[in-house]
Amino acid sequence: MTEPLAEQQDRADSGAARRQAHRRGGGDCTGSNAVDLGDALRAGVKGVRKRAEASNSLRLGVSSVAGARQRPAAMSGSGGGVGGGAGGSPNNTEWRFNQTLRNVQGMLKGRSFPGKVLLTRRSEPLSPPDYSPRFESEHDEDEHKEGSQEGEGQAPGNSFDSASAKKSNILSTSSSNSLPDAQGLVSGARATDSARIDKFTKELSRPAVILDNLRELSWSGVPPYMRPNVWRLLLGYAPPNKDRREGVLTRKRLEYVECVSQYYDIPDSERSDEEITMLRQIAVDCPRTVPDVTFFQNPQIQKSLERILYTWAIRHPASGYVQGINDLVTPFLVVFLSEHLEGNMDSWSMDNLSGQDISNIEADCYWCLSKFLDGMQDHYTFAQPGIQRLVFRLKELVRRIDEPVSKHIEEQGLEFLQFAFRWFNCLLIREIPFHLVTRLWDTYLAEGDYLPDFLVYISASFLLTWSDKLQKLDFQEMVMLLQHLPTRTWAHHELEMVLSRAYMWHTMFKSSPSHLAS
Repeated sequence: MTEPLAEQQDRADSGAARRQAHRRGGGDCTGSNAVDLGDALRAGVKGVRKRAEASNSLRLGVSSVAGARQRPAAMSGSGGGVGGGAGGSPNNTEWRFNQTLRNVQGMLKGRSFPGKVLLTRRSEPLSPPDYSPRFESEHDEDEHKEGSQEGEGQAPGNSFDSASAKKSNILSTSSSNSLPDAQGLVSGARATDSARIDKFTKELSRPAVILDNLRELSWSGVPPYMRPNVWRLLLGYAPPNKDRREGVLTRKRLEYVECVSQYYDIPDSERSDEEITMLRQIAVDCPRTVPDVTFFQNPQIQKSLERILYTWAIRHPASGYVQGINDLVTPFLVVFLSEHLEGNMDSWSMDNLSGQDISNIEADCYWCLSKFLDGMQDHYTFAQPGIQRLVFRLKELVRRIDEPVSKHIEEQGLEFLQFAFRWFNCLLIREIPFHLVTRLWDTYLAEGDYLPDFLVYISASFLLTWSDKLQKLDFQEMVMLLQHLPTRTWAHHELEMVLSRAYMWHTMFKSSPSHLAS
């Protein structure tokens, strides 16, 4: 039977009334309950947790608030995790609620979004790490304590912060107790540190050297007396297998002697006009090589340079000899001579070397130069397109790192090609004191095939060392400064700063493929 129209209307009104009453009393956490929760959290009332546990709707509401705030933090690229209990499981409802409660409490007290962005922890290690024994031992101790605390259920965020604070204290204490001239040691603190020497000794004593480990160690400097062996290995001239090493070196040295007798030790009548012109150019450039270092003015050294350069040019006809390559031989020459001559380079005498020693040193220089330039052949071919490409990338990188300097250089009409071409052509050898060159080349060789890319960052770091000063100069003053940079008094500390900044920028930008695009 059909109900009367009046009864149907009454039933509909009563249903609407019931639904309205339910909405008034229901668990909508976005209303007064959320305000009460905020007030309770600000005042530190301990009863919040009990009230929240009593209401499923309140729990869901708080979770939604935390989730809404956590999403923008994740989108902003935060690398840190939320600070929850280390002993809990994400599937545990009690643990998840405690996590959310701490996040909301932090937000209501004016803190940042959930998820800690621990930039301060990463800012110092971006530069190549300090390998002092004291730091390493205390670093291991802190990590051990941190791990034990997490195992006991302590929040990883808290142990992370405490460990960071301890390590910061260690660093500040070490730096405050260091002697003022400690950074000026000839070999550099990182290269001569006893713990690092032990690591190098361990790697080099393996039956087969692990080159990745050796590169990682060498990036921050190689102990001087280990440098000859390490450089041969990094360049692939000496094989990693210890049993094969001596035989390969002997064979390659004999091959160099045969090349010299075939190409160099011949009369000019057997040379083409191009070869005669090239030999004369090399003979002119050899006395100009590192003119500030007296040792390179030795006639025997210049003759060795001439043989190495001419033989290399004949065997690499795509590029031939290009001015600037003569500078690239000098680090190898100094390092391999140091195996046979003791003391300071100024006191070295070629009279103390036998003919066989000189031949072996030349051979090592020749083969290492060949290996080194294999990865950058287009730097020295016609028009040197590789160098022009690096200059363009340097200009773009400086524009993104320090726009005021880039804008000032552009306004003054100074082209990067006018000063940076020589930097890339000679790999900064002419821009820094020669006693720092071998340390710089430790990093070059550790970079391996990635060196051309990293050179852009090193050059940017080098240029922006004088950022403030450049912005105050006009065109002519900038040209004079960049052609005669005030680096004569530089020690290892200044060079380490340049490399550290380059490492930091490379780490920041290497995963951003379009950061150098116009």
